[in-house]
Amino acid sequence: MDVKQVNKLHKTAEKQQSEILRLGAALLFIAAIMLYTIVRGEELGVQGSLFVVIAAMIGAYMAMNIGANDVANNVGPAVGSGALTMGGAILIAAIFEASGAIIAGGDVASTIRSGIIDPTQIPNPKTFMWLMLAALLAAALWLNLATYIGAPVSTTHSIVGAVLGAGIAAGGFKVANWDVMGNIVASWVISPLSGGVIAAAILYLIKRNITYKSNKAAAAVRWVPVLVAAMAFASATYLVTKGLGKLIEVETLVAYGIGTVSAVATYLLVRPMLQSRLEQIENSKEGVNALFNIPLIFSAALLSFAHGSNDVANAIGPLAAIVEVVRTGADEISSMAPIPLWVMMIGALGLSIGLWLYGPKLIRTVGSEITEIDRMRAFCIAMSATLTVIVASRLGLPVSTTHIAVGAVIGVGILREYLKTSYARMIEEIKSHHLDDDPEVHQFIARFNAASIAKKGQMLEDLKQAAREHHSLLSKQERKGLKTVYRSELVKRSLVLKIIAAWLVTVPATALLAAILFFTIRGMMITG
Repeated sequence: MDVKQVNKLHKTAEKQQSEILRLGAALLFIAAIMLYTIVRGEELGVQGSLFVVIAAMIGAYMAMNIGANDVANNVGPAVGSGALTMGGAILIAAIFEASGAIIAGGDVASTIRSGIIDPTQIPNPKTFMWLMLAALLAAALWLNLATYIGAPVSTTHSIVGAVLGAGIAAGGFKVANWDVMGNIVASWVISPLSGGVIAAAILYLIKRNITYKSNKAAAAVRWVPVLVAAMAFASATYLVTKGLGKLIEVETLVAYGIGTVSAVATYLLVRPMLQSRLEQIENSKEGVNALFNIPLIFSAALLSFAHGSNDVANAIGPLAAIVEVVRTGADEISSMAPIPLWVMMIGALGLSIGLWLYGPKLIRTVGSEITEIDRMRAFCIAMSATLTVIVASRLGLPVSTTHIAVGAVIGVGILREYLKTSYARMIEEIKSHHLDDDPEVHQFIARFNAASIAKKGQMLEDLKQAAREHHSLLSKQERKGLKTVYRSELVKRSLVLKIIAAWLVTVPATALLAAILFFTIRGMMITG
């Protein structure tokens, strides 16, 4: 056995050992949650309920899967761009996800996510508990599979599909709210398209006004404060409306006012700071990129806080419903259930632990595997995520933050492809009017690269006019043969198709799985 084979075996053994340690840590967390529920059952008002212990176990499992799969959207671009290390991103996300869940997770959460079913159509509270347990387990299993194959999916869609499937299994098709389902289907298109278009538009704005300028440093000093102020507006508004929405009720105009004040304060702080550093800013794309580091770190933290406050309900909403039924012994089913602090803690800890153990895989997928991301592109993705959610909330449009973020990543990649292809066409157009050994072509291309967007267009038009007046050195047929377009694929198509396929099957897959699990659980409980 040679050295290469020994090294390969050694790396495989290390990988397997790492997987075993992660699995062991996850099982230890779940076991601790079960033990806590058993020991503190009397104090928690659920003493002797094996069903609650099992529900707490599955709730912890669901929370870990949300941390592993969904959190990548908030920090992935920052990691892929190099603004944050993997360890730093995980630390920031874990702290702010848990803080958002505990501080602003809300006192009350809807047990029927997005009103997907009518709880009054469920025969009795026991059936309702079986339904919730089946939905929770189905959504968790689907997220686990999606994380394993490296596909970021919507956790909200996962739990909605699961509640729908288990609800139909428990009460028939009459329990489903098909209007809500129609909105969810619409979000499959609205979310990624809006995220991609907005991210690409912001990136083009940056390119046209900063990176395409000959004096990039001066352009950056002029435009970066505006961009960072816009980020401050979007982040503050997003935090107030989505992150703190369950903690305090803020009217839309007040939220926009807070965002505006944040934007003005940020601009007045950043503009003089950059002006004083103008001589130190490198007049290059790398120099401009460095200016987006701090905004990206703040954005990752704020997005994580808002995500924790909103999506923790996906993990512990069904668990809270089960606890409420067991604790009160209610004969009627309510669509709303108060969330005890200990249940909220399960969600918060599960999000953080799932992120620590299994988050890096999806962070790499979002941050670097779909397309190459630098700090400017990461900034555009973060801006797109916040702006799209704010606008969609105002218009009442259903959107998924996962779909928005991934759509934004794809959008900036496609824009780069288009610009690179367009540039290749321009260069071929220039070369088509010269002989291969003509030294003027190199001089012309050098001037062309240094010119502004408007100047580039004028240079090409002048070149074509000169060719028409003085007859090109090459015939039209010869120019056509030379005019080869070099199309670069900067977005990994196979990965994008895999992710889209996972999005499309999330709701039907979780619905089918939840229905199967419901019948299984009901059969076990009846025969038991």
